[in-house]
Amino acid sequence: MTHPSLLSLDDALSRIKSAVQPITGNERIVLNAALGRTLAEEILSPIDVPAYTNSAMDGYAIIGSDLPTEGKVSLKVIGTSSAGHPFDGELQPGQTVRIMTGAMLPLGADTVVMQEQVERNGEMARIGTGHRPGQHVRQAGEDLATGQPVLKPGRKLTPADLGSLASLGFGEVSVKRRLRVAFFSTGDELRSVGEPLAEGEIYDSNRYTLHAMLTRLGVELIDMGVIRDQRKAIEQAFLDAATIADTVITSGGASVGEADYVSETLAKLGQVDFWKIAIKPGKPLAFGTVNDTLFFGLPGNPVSAMVTFYQIVQPALLQQMGQDDSTPLRLQVTCSTNLKKRPGRTEFQRGLLQRDEQGRLTVSGCGAQGSHILSSMSKANCFIVLPANSTGVHAGEPVEIQPFAGLI
Repeated sequence: MTHPSLLSLDDALSRIKSAVQPITGNERIVLNAALGRTLAEEILSPIDVPAYTNSAMDGYAIIGSDLPTEGKVSLKVIGTSSAGHPFDGELQPGQTVRIMTGAMLPLGADTVVMQEQVERNGEMARIGTGHRPGQHVRQAGEDLATGQPVLKPGRKLTPADLGSLASLGFGEVSVKRRLRVAFFSTGDELRSVGEPLAEGEIYDSNRYTLHAMLTRLGVELIDMGVIRDQRKAIEQAFLDAATIADTVITSGGASVGEADYVSETLAKLGQVDFWKIAIKPGKPLAFGTVNDTLFFGLPGNPVSAMVTFYQIVQPALLQQMGQDDSTPLRLQVTCSTNLKKRPGRTEFQRGLLQRDEQGRLTVSGCGAQGSHILSSMSKANCFIVLPANSTGVHAGEPVEIQPFAGLI
């Protein structure tokens, strides 16, 4: 059961989804630059794939009615068909053509017998039983027929997609423009890497993890650095970011405190719900708009920032990018260690997914789970997702995991 004063993760995701609209604007780019981009047009096949009926094996092309029902049959070899060099002629009963994988099937032929199953003696080829008419033949249009839909708008283009497009003769493709995301950290205690640390100061790690996570999404990044806890500085940062970006992301200052000017600035410039979400880590989160630009305020603790980004912000950004709705991969595996948990919030504990001595997938906890222990994210390769009503896990029990590899 979710804590009554907290918004459930599902409710938060639902509210965000209803508020997010895909960006407008497309661009046409060359195929080699399209990996990971969001397709903006429906692709219909302009040709048949394969373009012609061809052999799936190295062997001999024959007429299916020549296959013997018993014993063996001898066929005369009248030529060769290889890729790019088809046999020029028509096969007659009692004849065969030596054929290579991918080569066009000779006119009149409808069957291929593997070369290992043929006895060749000069100009004659002997074939026994155990074959069927039509075997080892790829029909024209078997993969794609002319006019058949190939890819739909909203798809994140994969290497296989680019290969398919190339096989159809496409050298360019229309994609969504890149989403522009501005991000900055707030806090007087933060210093950028390379600056000396005074007493009570720390290096800002969140901008680096945010930069990396956003880079993997393929967005256009606008790193605005560290903004001091000064009312005018924060207000100007939000105004600048909202002018140049589709989405603004901050870390730190998402709660309401004496030195947190984010809340009052956003109340002045836009519309914001300050939520306490029933997840751990990552309870404090802000979502809203600044001059019609989307805003996400992530917690300052580094693990909390990463968890809220992956579970809440990333789905919204993918929706903004116009990509198909896709749920991150989750698996159920056996937990090999005890896990502590109090009911009330959905927990994303860091875990190590591996195979046991029997080859079965198991997961174990990665030690201390504090929201400030960023090294736990480096050691882990998955989230262990524990429902809000869970009271913990005993070794040997099944748990749901979310592999980091499935989070883009």
